[in-house]
Order: sequence, then C-alpha cells, then structure tokens
Amino acid sequence: MENETEITFPFVKIVDQEELKLCLIMNVIDPAIGGVLIMGDRGTAKSVAVRSLIQLLPEIDVVKGDVFNSSPTDPQLMGPDVREKFQKGEALETAKMRVPMVEVPLGTTEDRICGTIDIEKALSEGRKAYDPGLLAKANRGLLYIDEVNLLDDSLVDVVLDSAAGGWNTVEREGISLSHPAKFIMIGSGNPEEGELRPQLLDRFGMKVSVATVYDIDKRTDLVMNKIKFDEDPKAYQAECAEETEALRARIQKARDILPSVTISRDIQLKISSVCALVDVDGLRGDIVVTRAAKAYVAYEGRNEVTQDDVEKVIGPCLSHRLRKNVTDTMDGGFKVKLGFNKIFKGDAMDFTQDSKIMAEIIEEGVKEPEPEKKEEPEEPKEKPKPKAGAWDPSKMFGRGR
Repeated sequence: MENETEITFPFVKIVDQEELKLCLIMNVIDPAIGGVLIMGDRGTAKSVAVRSLIQLLPEIDVVKGDVFNSSPTDPQLMGPDVREKFQKGEALETAKMRVPMVEVPLGTTEDRICGTIDIEKALSEGRKAYDPGLLAKANRGLLYIDEVNLLDDSLVDVVLDSAAGGWNTVEREGISLSHPAKFIMIGSGNPEEGELRPQLLDRFGMKVSVATVYDIDKRTDLVMNKIKFDEDPKAYQAECAEETEALRARIQKARDILPSVTISRDIQLKISSVCALVDVDGLRGDIVVTRAAKAYVAYEGRNEVTQDDVEKVIGPCLSHRLRKNVTDTMDGGFKVKLGFNKIFKGDAMDFTQDSKIMAEIIEEGVKEPEPEKKEEPEEPKEKPKPKAGAWDPSKMFGRGR
C-alpha cells in the first residue's frame, strides 16, 4: 500500500483530551462535517493528536501514479489527465492507499500551496506541465495547518476558495489548469498568539479548546508514554497495534453504518431552535450538528439519533459560530449548553449528572447576596461635667463684655 512509511505516536495512547479525539474520529467517519479547529495551550498534544490520526484513516482506491489521488470511478475526483483517459474509455491501473494527510508548513508560499505551471515546458512541448502543490496532494484527504492563526491572509483566501468549491485553479501566462481539491481541513493554534479570521473560522465544522492536564496520574502516564515512544518508535507502535487496529475497525464499521442512521424531524427542529436561540450565523451550524450527531450514533453502533447524542456533539459544532458581542463575556460553549437545555429540557439550568458540579457553581453564583445588617448608630457619650471652679470656654459665647 502507498504512503505507509510514517511512524507517529499511537492515537490510542493519548491520555485525556477525550473531546479532541472524538471530534477527530467524527470527521474520519463523515468527512462532510467539515474538519476541526483545535485551539489551546502550548504542549497539549494538539499536533501530536492530528498527526497520529493517520493510523486510523481508511484505505481508498486511487489511480496508480496520479499526483491528484484521482478516483478510478468518480469523474468529479479525477485530475485532468485521468479524466481525459476515463472519457476515452481507456483502462486505468488502480492501487490502494491510506487517506493522505498533508501538512501546510508555517511560512509557505502561494505557489507551494496551489502548485505552478512550467511555462518553458508548456511552450516547448505544447502541453500543460503542472508541478502539483499541497492542495493537489490533499485531494480526498486531510489538510493540516499548524499555527493556523498565523497563516498569511493571502494564503487564507486561497485555502478558503478551495475549501468552498472543492477545486483549485492555477493560471500562469494565459495557461490555466483546474483540478479537484476536496479535503478535510484541520487547524491548530494557540489563542495567545492571535485570533483567527471569521471567514476561516466558519469553515471548520467543529472547534475544540484543549487545556493543560493537571491530574498527576494522567500527566505521569503521558510522560512515560512519550519517553517510551521516543526510545523505540517502531516497537512502541507494534505494542499498540492491536488496540489501534480495534479502533480502526470500529471507525470503519461506523462508516458502513452511517448511511442507515436516521434522525427524527422533532430533533431536527430542536437543533434549529437551539441555533436560532443562541444567535448562530448562517445555516452551516444546523447542518454540522446533524451530521456530527449521526456520525456519533454510527460510532456507537446504533441507527437512530437521540437527544443525548445531540448533547454530546452540539458544543464543538456551534461554540465558534456565535455572533461576537464585546460586552458579552460568557464562554460560547457554555452559552450553547444553556440553549440546548432550554430547548431540549425546558430549563436552561437543567444540567446532567456529569455537569452537576458546574450546576452547583452556577447556582451558588446566582444566589442573591444576603442583605448586610445595618449597624445601629452608637449613642453619643455624655460629656463629663467640668469640675467645680474650672473654666468652661463654651459659656463665653453670646456673653457681652
């Protein structure tokens, strides 16, 4: 199989960060969810989790030797040369490869992302000589942008155009070439280093905020796992092979179940009601929540979406889509949680058992302060009577000379 050389830290050995891992898995099950944005502190396994995801990606059929990872059967996923052969009825040699993951390095250029046309070869040989960029290599795969909030604005526009239309067009000196560029976009960054442009933020299907692990046992497990991997990566990966294969099989089973998963109209109406209540921009949020809930149900091995399934995924799907209000200091994820409780449970403060601690904190925070007891003014002390024969200056006022 092609692209099977990279050795990464085992996904199954990432301690904690359950929401992050779940969101990544949901996107592997249903790529139409639209990717994940991961924001958090330094050293919280953001890039490690993304790069290790390659172990869980499914296999796909591609045309052998094609730089665009062209599908042998779907013309919409074919590069220009393969599509031409397909239309002529020529036989296409196929091969198996794991879904590709392409990383955009910080400081890259537009030519590196879009690719370039060799003008000299085009003029001398009379054919389009295309040097593929990262978007071509990411077709039918994942495009990972580390430090996405530091990406140059011009490159952001290029990525947005391809993510929206699924095609990349390169034009040089009157020569034009278009190729499919359909990918799952995954980004990570540290919010302390800068905010993300709203246009790019909305392109991510889900957003996860990760924080440093402070539990002593979990921190120790993380450190020991990383040291063991660094000592012998191949041996450690082989040690985790059975657990990794079990998770990969579960994901593949979920992909097979996904088309048969159903969701009732009542739940769909409530999802849209939550989006309207918390003031979500556009309709992309409604769609993503529905897709993510179905993917989660398939991952659990079931066929019908329930209220609990929606509750599990609605936070990461909507928290980054709320309209910004500079006077509102409430966390977006918490606001979505309140909206969900209001629509699905009838009471915004109705939290599940898992959130009991949060509910107690909120309840304590909204209690009216006890009225302060007013201290009664002290009675003025009686002035001591002057001794007999002592001079009293107060008796001098109003007295004539």
